[in-house]
Amino acid sequence: MILNQLIGNLIQGLVLGAIYGMMTMGLSLIFGVLKVVNVGHGAFIMVGAFTSLYLFNGLGIIPILAIPVALLIGLALGFIFYYSAIRRLLNAPELATLLATFAMGVLLEEIAKFTFGSEFRGYNWPVSKISLGVTVLPLTKLYACLGSILIAVLLYLWFNKTRAGSAMRSVVEDSEGARVCGVNVQGVYALSFALGIGLTVTSGVLLTMFIPVGINPYMGGPYTLKAFVIAVLGGLASPYGAFFGGLVFGLLENGSYTIFAMLPHVEPFALTRFFSFLILLIILLIRPTGLLRTK
Repeated sequence: MILNQLIGNLIQGLVLGAIYGMMTMGLSLIFGVLKVVNVGHGAFIMVGAFTSLYLFNGLGIIPILAIPVALLIGLALGFIFYYSAIRRLLNAPELATLLATFAMGVLLEEIAKFTFGSEFRGYNWPVSKISLGVTVLPLTKLYACLGSILIAVLLYLWFNKTRAGSAMRSVVEDSEGARVCGVNVQGVYALSFALGIGLTVTSGVLLTMFIPVGINPYMGGPYTLKAFVIAVLGGLASPYGAFFGGLVFGLLENGSYTIFAMLPHVEPFALTRFFSFLILLIILLIRPTGLLRTK
């Protein structure tokens, strides 16, 4: 019985981990190309969550169809914030970009609060469930997992099969060398930041397909913390490492909950968070560069 519960929770954790990985890819992409740490990361996830909520409750559009809408919104926000603030701060001290991205997050949160209010919201997308024997998996969660994997694969193909992707990789390797070879480095920076934000906003839609409740303007804080840990685990500048780091984190988070729930007089959710971060710390002590090594 306990073994079946553990296996079931691990399956749920693997599905959630795929979403965590997708949630972190944008953060790693921005740092890998621009060396900018986006501390307002969670606010952009919130934007995606509200996009899904508004399209479903307001217009009757199912969350799957909200994915391309969220991507376009994220791309637009990325270009706006890059050209209005980030571009001017690329050569400034690191603290300047930290404050800028923090300000972006606060701005988005307050706009969402003014527009939608501060109360918690959610939606109910009635779809069927599939039984795996050890757990029951709603199709919404399966769709979110498959969507995360598909987006990760498309990003990989874009990086390795397109001219723009090759230009972005060349800038990561040597921005000055890429400029000498005719690459529009500023254009690559803008596209990288916009794409990173687009992926982050899109992940907010996928996250609500797994957890369709608890949507409010300040929901992004815990996800920002998780994304930073996952990004460091996978190699901070590696989007693909971030995806695999998300899988590991999801397995640790859900698997440990089963064990801690058996212990008397403990709060399993609190211990689960502690255990996940402890294991990640141990992994990083053994492999400081993360799962996928980056230069």
